[in-house]
Amino acid sequence: MKDLVNEQKFTSTQDIMECMKGMFADVLEQTLQAEMDQHLGYDHSERTSCEGKKNYCNGTVKRTMKTQLGEVDVNVPRDRNGEFEPQIIGKYQRNADGIEERILSLYATGMSTRDIKDQIKGLYDVEISEGLVSKISERILPEVTEWQNRPLEAFYPFIFMDAIHYKIREDHQVVTKAAYVVLGINNEGMKEVLGLWVGASESAKYWMGVLNELKSRGVKEVSLFCVDGLTGFREAIGAVYPKARIQRCIIHQIRNSTRFVSYKHIKEFMKDLKSVYQANTEEQALNQLAIFKDKWSKQYPTAVRSWEENWDILSTYFDYPVEIRKIIYTTNAIEGLNRQFRKVTKTKTVFPNDDSLRKMLYLAIQNLSNKWTQRCRNWDLIQNQLSIMDAVDA
Repeated sequence: MKDLVNEQKFTSTQDIMECMKGMFADVLEQTLQAEMDQHLGYDHSERTSCEGKKNYCNGTVKRTMKTQLGEVDVNVPRDRNGEFEPQIIGKYQRNADGIEERILSLYATGMSTRDIKDQIKGLYDVEISEGLVSKISERILPEVTEWQNRPLEAFYPFIFMDAIHYKIREDHQVVTKAAYVVLGINNEGMKEVLGLWVGASESAKYWMGVLNELKSRGVKEVSLFCVDGLTGFREAIGAVYPKARIQRCIIHQIRNSTRFVSYKHIKEFMKDLKSVYQANTEEQALNQLAIFKDKWSKQYPTAVRSWEENWDILSTYFDYPVEIRKIIYTTNAIEGLNRQFRKVTKTKTVFPNDDSLRKMLYLAIQNLSNKWTQRCRNWDLIQNQLSIMDAVDA
């Protein structure tokens, strides 16, 4: 290294970078030549003694590679028969390792193709087109398909289902579509996104198709589904998993109940409502619900009636111990995933197609899944409680 420094007489960091680019090109060319020698079956230096061979080296072709050091010119060897395909860089590859990963990581944060182009230019002094960014991101589509079709476990204690809506171009017009997401908690107490679907606006019919797909991928039994207040959810779940129980999200129910409550009543209304859903037992909750009804049914009949009509799936969590109630009384587990989705898609007012949305959400899922390294709190205790409850039900 000292000899190199003395020989080059560097005067700036730019000089050092240029030297490193040259070294990178030399090492890459030597590696490519070694691949060629292995392909031909003899060393480059043996060319004159191998005239009778069916194939031999036929010069080089210059290729400009986009690397983390900037643009580097590399001489790629070629053979007479055109059969040689380098392994260290693909036949038509123009980006060395690092650039593509950086582009995908920037894409996963929700940056536009134009912003990514500017970032790569600023980081590596490499010119790339917006079209190249799109092409690189499209290469993960087979990975997305493989992930979507992977086999699943036979049993999940809890499954959360939700959807988030986006604007997508279709047939020369902008339409609203739903991204359907299913989040499971497996037998190990770990969160796992089971699938992602982009389809028509949220409906019970579409959800039933999602559930049937989960079943075909191996999910034979689910203990409990946690869902929002979509009409028809109960029928969809009952048709595919008739033995599963349902817990309607309490937070969604509260939002729906308080939507039309006057501001001057909201504090008192919420205080009385808390005494219902924060009760220790279902019997106590029903008593409080009767009191709540007597007080508010005349002013807000719709809010009160909603609790009464859906009580059977709002009160499911009262049958479970406190440790399990904290997990199932709300869809907060999947709301965190939705917040990540909104974060990475906030700059996208309209997606050009379904695949564009699917790619971005998939990358967001992968980033978030890498952070899910801990089991649900008190999972050993929860497992024992579930096994006891299942034995009693059986």
